[in-house]
Formats: sequence, C-alpha cells, structure tokens
Amino acid sequence: MQVTSTRRLRTAEAARYCGSTKSTFEKYRLTGEGPVFMKLGRVVVYDLADLDAWLESKRRTSTSDIGTQHITTLNKEAGE
Repeated sequence: MQVTSTRRLRTAEAARYCGSTKSTFEKYRLTGEGPVFMKLGRVVVYDLADLDAWLESKRRTSTSDIGTQHITTLNKEAGE
C-alpha cells in the first residue's frame, strides 16, 4: 500500500489560501457552495488538491460567463 502525504488545512488556513475568510467558508459548508471538505471528529479540514480544483472551477472568461457548474444546476432544475 502506497501512502501519500497530503497537506490538509483547517478552515481559516483554507480560506486564506483561497483569498477568502473563515466565516465565508463556514457559510459555504452550510450552503454547499464551497470546496469539498472532510470532518475528522470535530475538526473540518480541506485537502489542497480539493481547494485547487474548486478554485479552478471558479475561472471565468468574462463577467457574463455563468460557468458550467451553474448551467448543470439549471438543467437539473428544468428536469433535463
């Protein structure tokens, strides 16, 4: 079995890494808008790879670009 060493960040560190705040990340966890996280007992941690993937999903080419994630949500709501 191969063991990989992955750095995990707590909420405040993860928020700083993404240019946000701890309270925003706490809200994201409630609404499901934020990056994937893990709960280790009572401690919430974020994997750096998950943070990078989430940040990548936020890329846009213009201010009118709603992003593919939003389109997927709209399609589900429309029953497509």
